[in-house]
Amino acid sequence: MMRWVLFTIFYILISLYGFQAIRTLTKAVWIHYIFIAIAVIIAGNLILQFSTGAGGRVLSPSKSYAFGFILAFMLFNLVMIVFLLGEDIVRFVMGVYSKLFGANEHFHMPSRRKFISGIALGVAAVPFASMLYGMYKGKYNYKVIKHSLHFEDLPEAFDGYRITHISDIHSGSFDNRSEIEHAVNMIKEQRSDAIMFTGDLVNNKSSEMLPWKELFAELKANDGVYSVLGNHDYGDYIDWNSTAEKKQNLEELILLQKEMGYDLLLNEHRFIERNGQRIAVVGCENWGKGGFKKSGDLKKAADGIHPDDFKILMTHDPSHWDEVVISDDYHYHLTLSGHTHGMQFGIEIPGWIKWSPIKYRYRHWAGVYKEMGQFINVNRGFGYLGFPGRVGIWPEITVIELKKGPKINNT
Repeated sequence: MMRWVLFTIFYILISLYGFQAIRTLTKAVWIHYIFIAIAVIIAGNLILQFSTGAGGRVLSPSKSYAFGFILAFMLFNLVMIVFLLGEDIVRFVMGVYSKLFGANEHFHMPSRRKFISGIALGVAAVPFASMLYGMYKGKYNYKVIKHSLHFEDLPEAFDGYRITHISDIHSGSFDNRSEIEHAVNMIKEQRSDAIMFTGDLVNNKSSEMLPWKELFAELKANDGVYSVLGNHDYGDYIDWNSTAEKKQNLEELILLQKEMGYDLLLNEHRFIERNGQRIAVVGCENWGKGGFKKSGDLKKAADGIHPDDFKILMTHDPSHWDEVVISDDYHYHLTLSGHTHGMQFGIEIPGWIKWSPIKYRYRHWAGVYKEMGQFINVNRGFGYLGFPGRVGIWPEITVIELKKGPKINNT
């Protein structure tokens, strides 16, 4: 309850500050009323969705949109505040100076300048419009990202082997079937030798995947579709009537993946063979640092694999690579992860800049990294969660080609 009170106070304060810019720019009262109405409607919808919405802590699409709209509106006001607060400091200093050294006997702050409010409004409109675009189109702006990775010890039979890597489907958030069908077709068009999915099929419940089951079952590859569990697949983020119900949900999710034709690896491995040579596909359950579930058991998953085997590891959370995998006695040539979503917000211009606030939480948060002769690809995610959109960090389908040769990699 206290969190809602504090949030309400904060929301009112930044909205009032933003309102000052609108009032400085125009004396049209109807525009003032529109701003106030938008602020009230957005806040009212959030309260309505989270106080009376069905599903307890389940983040339904309607709740996500309520959260998305208030986030966009708050960002709009916060950007304006940066300019207005700066001007207020200058106005205060000018008022003090006038009081001490000027002719005025009384303290008087100069009025706000219209052009400063205009600049504030114009700059704030950019992230605001970007957030709205991210909710409308950005979340389905799928990109196919291709990497060629070179390994000196790759078995010759696997030179040119192609893997399609997807992650974080989060089917419980989907709200546009035609866009998802288009994305699934994009995956199919890659015609890779294997498809590897690194977890978070749902947000919380296995039932979220039922409307999409047949569509994602269309994903096929000559050497199979492999998958692992992500932190959301265990149902840890909602309240269950009993531990038995929660356990049943996980069992249903495991069965569902089997029915879809996915080979779900629960701390185990498989071998893919070609012309008498093989590579190992290793799958760990979720392992994350901090408060995230640590069910992943790398030793168990690799039991029976020869140290000299070429190894591809699937593990949902890239912190597993940082904390455990990279220093393991076995050399894991390529690790595939997801989890971060690139925070669904950032700036990426290939060859120039790659930034998201998530980088301050995860060292490896999007794309290919190499350390100690080992690679990790962190997929930016297929779906979305929480904020119902993406800005700058687009949903990703990764295609990785394994090449035998010197350790000179163009990614």
